[in-house]
Amino acid sequence: LGIVEGFLGYSLPDDLLSGTGIRIAEAIIQAIPVVGSYLSFFIFGGAFPGEMFIQRIYVVHILLLPGIFLALITVHLMLVWYQKHTQYPGPGRTEKNVVGYPLMPTYMAKAGGFFFIVFGVTAFLGAVASINPIWIYGPYNPGKIGAGSQPDWYMGWLDGLVRMAPPIEAYIFGYTLSLNILIPGLIIPGIIFTGMALYPFIESWITGDKREHHLLDRPRNAPNRTALGAMSITFMLVTLINGGNDLLATHFDLSINQIMWFSRIGVIILPPLAFVITKRICLSLQRADRELVLHGKETGRLVMLPHGEFIEVHEPLSPEKAYLLTQHEQPPALEANLSNEYGVRNPKALRSKIRARLSRSQAEQIAKPTANDLKELEGGHH
Repeated sequence: LGIVEGFLGYSLPDDLLSGTGIRIAEAIIQAIPVVGSYLSFFIFGGAFPGEMFIQRIYVVHILLLPGIFLALITVHLMLVWYQKHTQYPGPGRTEKNVVGYPLMPTYMAKAGGFFFIVFGVTAFLGAVASINPIWIYGPYNPGKIGAGSQPDWYMGWLDGLVRMAPPIEAYIFGYTLSLNILIPGLIIPGIIFTGMALYPFIESWITGDKREHHLLDRPRNAPNRTALGAMSITFMLVTLINGGNDLLATHFDLSINQIMWFSRIGVIILPPLAFVITKRICLSLQRADRELVLHGKETGRLVMLPHGEFIEVHEPLSPEKAYLLTQHEQPPALEANLSNEYGVRNPKALRSKIRARLSRSQAEQIAKPTANDLKELEGGHH
């Protein structure tokens, strides 16, 4: 909703840059199989650019979407009141309580301060900054396009996807499918946003954990989730770079074709590479936490023992710090359920195998120290 609201907002001024964005949106709408042309005529009130579009998006931008935002904010506050806040783990903090500052006066004072800061910056920009002045960038003419046109940053990745798509079309049953617009403009974003919405349920299915959680995980203690986040950011950055390939080429004296091919190859290779590297970093940090709990933190003091050996004195962690490093859960991997106790094959054996394999990947972590590990170390005089 935020992306749509922002897009409609910068489409209102009727300057050349705004009209270019609307033209791209119209092309994406027309790329929808079968109904694309009808939708375009319905939205624009006729052939592009039509005469009704500005009035329509004005109402949607200032009334409809803000109303939806207010309703969602109300729902959000009700859910926060009912489900309680999420919070960082720590002593005394559980899934059923909230440890923090009271609403009055501390939290309200902080929230009020943040509100006035945002309000002040927004009012200042409204007074002194101009955005796409129409006397420089306009008015919009459907027959013209500005050189170096760039979308807002939150739409740059989508523009980069459209730019890197090769010119591929298909003709099926008398209909032309512009795959170079349909795939990057609709299918890939649809997969991304659908995956974001379904991910909590997918992870719950993989781990078998159906509980309600309000304690946050440290990124290192959820390596797969953190790696997926790094993978997504890498994907967005590569496509964002390609969204400005023309300006990068002119400003840095590069070939636009080289940037294009770097983006096409990088969008396939770099995200999985970022996943692997991030997961290894998370596991290394888990290993460092384990060593810190078992041996304490380094003090930098060297001591010579009676027999001449030099050792560094380690200071044990405080109970609060040790708890913070060991409070997270490490659920075991689920086993594949291929048959029941009577040897009858499970009709969902394939799904169970897939779930078990994903669960093993999810459970790949460095074992955190246990009470027995600490006792063994104390018994060995470490």
